[in-house]
Amino acid sequence: MQRSRSRLLRIFAVLFAFGLLAAACGDDDDSSSGDDSGGEAAGSDLDGASVTVGSKDFTENILLGEMLVQSLEAQGADVTNQTDLGGTSVNREALLGGSIDVYPDYNGTGWTVHLGQQHPSSDPQELYDVTAEADLDQNSIQWAGLSPFNDTYGFAANGDLNSDEGGFDLDSMAEYLKANPDARLCLESEFPDRPDGLVLFEDATGYEVPTEQIQILEGGLIYTQTASGDCDFGEIFTTDGRITALNIDLVEDPGVFILYNASFTWNDEMFQENADAYQSIVDTIMEPLDNEKMAELNAMVDVDGESASDVANEYLKEIGLV
Repeated sequence: MQRSRSRLLRIFAVLFAFGLLAAACGDDDDSSSGDDSGGEAAGSDLDGASVTVGSKDFTENILLGEMLVQSLEAQGADVTNQTDLGGTSVNREALLGGSIDVYPDYNGTGWTVHLGQQHPSSDPQELYDVTAEADLDQNSIQWAGLSPFNDTYGFAANGDLNSDEGGFDLDSMAEYLKANPDARLCLESEFPDRPDGLVLFEDATGYEVPTEQIQILEGGLIYTQTASGDCDFGEIFTTDGRITALNIDLVEDPGVFILYNASFTWNDEMFQENADAYQSIVDTIMEPLDNEKMAELNAMVDVDGESASDVANEYLKEIGLV
């Protein structure tokens, strides 16, 4: 009896030890599998990176900023969201001063405003190349990505106005303003003083708009006030989704206003820390964004009332970045 009991105890001990060994092997397998999965999983390429993203304060630029924020977060970066930071000068100064690391800007703005140059190229790639090269050399700012869309400045007329030809171009708009001193041209605060702004219209048409015909408004109000007739003409962006949704007609531009294809402008030192990953992200964001697609996304915010964050997220899912 004692011998049988001892044999049983030895059998139980062996079985128990085997069970512990099997469990330990199972734990090792699970842990190894988890480590491999974590090491290879999408969303870990930028672990440890810390990026502050800004943007200008209008829908399209906010959308681009949100796209970058969410794409960086999906790759594991720690992102501080400073989108909707302010106008062009606010973002540019923040980038140069180091309080943000990146924000979306436009090549025409880079060439004429930031670099103080004239006569920008009418070829998008050439304008990008010369702007990127000069800004990197002079200011250590890296331009990355190039949008197919060209969101240039333009004007819209109140839909109830009529010119002799049934629609306005820049020359007939100038003639209307000259013939109607009470007519009102609504502009954003930067536009009268920008080298790529009102001066191009005035040089092309020969009509210098008097200050009494100009009303300065926030960008979003220009669209609604022009649609209602409180503004006869308003400054607009040509990829804005409200152009087709409101009672406004685009004024035909024969090529007076310069190119505004978008890129992400980075502090170069920050960019070089993960250059391949950042370049891949911005190229993927930009590639599908032609004028039609950008106008569609803008309209989802400005017409349909969706948040820029949600619209950006829907787009990133569509292109596979989140």
